[in-house]
Amino acid sequence: MRKIIAAAAFSLLAVTAHAQNVDPNNAIALDTKDGRIVIRLRPDLAPKHVEQIKALTKRGFYDGIVFHRVIDGFMAQTGDPTGTGTGKSDLPNLPAEFSPQPFQRGSVGMARAQDPNSANSQFFICYDGCAPLTGQYTIWGEVVSGMDVVNKIKKGSSAQNGQVSNPDKIVRMRMLADAK
Repeated sequence: MRKIIAAAAFSLLAVTAHAQNVDPNNAIALDTKDGRIVIRLRPDLAPKHVEQIKALTKRGFYDGIVFHRVIDGFMAQTGDPTGTGTGKSDLPNLPAEFSPQPFQRGSVGMARAQDPNSANSQFFICYDGCAPLTGQYTIWGEVVSGMDVVNKIKKGSSAQNGQVSNPDKIVRMRMLADAK
C-alpha cells in the first residue's frame, strides 16, 4: 500500500515539475470555472498554427468562448466565436501541418472543415480515442497541467432551438508569461 501511495505521489510531483519547467513564452494558460489548463505549444510540429494561436491568445480572442462540442471519452472543442461550430477568426485559414506525432490524451489539435487547409481558430483537447486523427489533423500543443480540469468540461444541455444552454467556456486564455 505504501508503495502505491509513494508511486502516486511521485507521479503527481513529476507532472507538477514538468508543468513548472515549461517555457512561459511557449505555453498557454487556459482558465475555466473549474481551474487552469496549461498547454505547452509545439512549434516544432506546427509553427504556423502556433503563431496563429499565440496571436489570437494575445488579442484576448478566446476569452468567453464556449466549448461547443464535447464528446465524452473523445475530445472537447472550442474556439468558435459564434458557439455554433461554424465560426472563425478574421485571420486567414492555415495550411495543414500534419505530423506523425500520435494524438493521445492531452494532445491539442486544430479543428478544421473537410478541406485540410481550413483550420483557423477552433481547436480541441483530446481525452482518449483520438489516435485515428493522427496524420489527418494538426497537433499544436499538449496539456502539461490541468487534465483534471479538462475532464470537468461539459457541454450545456440542448434547447428546443438546437442551441446549447450554459456550456462551459474559456473564462480567460493568456500566454503563460502574461497569466496571473
